[in-house]
Amino acid sequence: MPKEYRTIQEVAGPLVMVSGVSGVSYNELGEILLENGEKKRCRVLEINGSNALVQLFENSTGINPETSRVKFLGHTMELGVSEDMLGRVFDGLGNPKEDFEIIPEKRMDVNGVPMNPVSRNYPEEFIQTGVSAIDGLNTLVRGQKLPIFSGSGLPHANLAAQIARQAKVAGSNDKFAVVFAAIGITFEEANFFVEDFKKTGAMERTVLFVNLADDPAIERIATPKIALTTAEYLAFDKGMHVLVIMTDITNYADALREISAARKEVPSRRGYPGYMYTDLAAMYERAGRLKGRDGSITLIPVLTMPEDDKTHPIPDLTGYITEGQIILSRSLYRKNILPPIDVLPSLSRLKDKGIGEGKTREDHANTMNQLFAAYSRGKEAKELMAVLGEAALTELDRMYAKFADEFEKEYVSQGYNTDRTIEETLNIGWRLLSMLPRAELKRIKDEYLDKYYGKEG
Repeated sequence: MPKEYRTIQEVAGPLVMVSGVSGVSYNELGEILLENGEKKRCRVLEINGSNALVQLFENSTGINPETSRVKFLGHTMELGVSEDMLGRVFDGLGNPKEDFEIIPEKRMDVNGVPMNPVSRNYPEEFIQTGVSAIDGLNTLVRGQKLPIFSGSGLPHANLAAQIARQAKVAGSNDKFAVVFAAIGITFEEANFFVEDFKKTGAMERTVLFVNLADDPAIERIATPKIALTTAEYLAFDKGMHVLVIMTDITNYADALREISAARKEVPSRRGYPGYMYTDLAAMYERAGRLKGRDGSITLIPVLTMPEDDKTHPIPDLTGYITEGQIILSRSLYRKNILPPIDVLPSLSRLKDKGIGEGKTREDHANTMNQLFAAYSRGKEAKELMAVLGEAALTELDRMYAKFADEFEKEYVSQGYNTDRTIEETLNIGWRLLSMLPRAELKRIKDEYLDKYYGKEG
């Protein structure tokens, strides 16, 4: 029987100090029982001797230190999981949003267990997103962590929804599921995701967790953990390939900062807590593949860079932990290139493992390198043209400048409803490369040039 305490010393915003406790542990759940019979849920943030600092999952209205009681439940936050969660919408704490009840197959601790590096399988299977700028140039591999770095006002929500709808393990009939965690977003954004998934039929294979901007900060911190717990169940208990998409990690980090400030902790860079790197790593590293298990977790966290600054702590730390990044460009967005993926600074560190014969196509690596090189030279030619005028460019430079324009219009810009196979993406690449003289394509083997150059209509 859980013990009750009537020793609330202080209530400060979402934090409550309880004295004289014993046998209480970090992260343990509790309930604050008000005089009128109402219950407020809380979680232990810190233990100092016989004092426990707890944080509320809701507001502190009505808590009277004289009459309110605190009951600790003896366990951390758990989530009841079942395959019936697919096709359903939940709040940020895993409670159903609609009028239905999930009968759990098992209950899992949402804090999870870190994946032992020795028991990991190396990511090497291609995941087709249907987005050329990702599949062709910054390929996503099963078990990878590949974040999307966006800016305020850029259409990362549309891209995230598109990937959730279209992603699949190419050439495989294995079960594929999507766990989508919306963190600290507006009601309009949440409604966009729900309606989009329902309209396109993607909802059948998706579990959607929605934490709104007006929900408490403590819920915002729990949402990604709950999403990853669901993914671990579907992947490692049910053998599914699970794609986890989280948007927006910046809201999660801001909630961490808010709680850290309430605890009066010494702030680090930009006011964020010094343990933010550890916190993000503990979350991101739950993705991957396990030896001896069929399933996998592939993670795409979406974050908005404050002031479009890649050196801001959130994208900076995320870049250290994950295997690359997809960067959205404001200048491409202004040119109506959708999705506005800037392929040159984007990077997938595992792309070489997931492409080639038997995975995508034998010419993939060569054409990818050639497209990068040609687009880079084309952008340089356009910058030169802006300064010196077109007449100052050589005929070859003008060809490269035209290639860069066509590359953005045809290859990168495909809208949010076009689902391209990897063959279509590679063929578009060859059609664009055929605009350049064959002698310029120095990164492609002759056997592939003989087979594909100038052949695509």
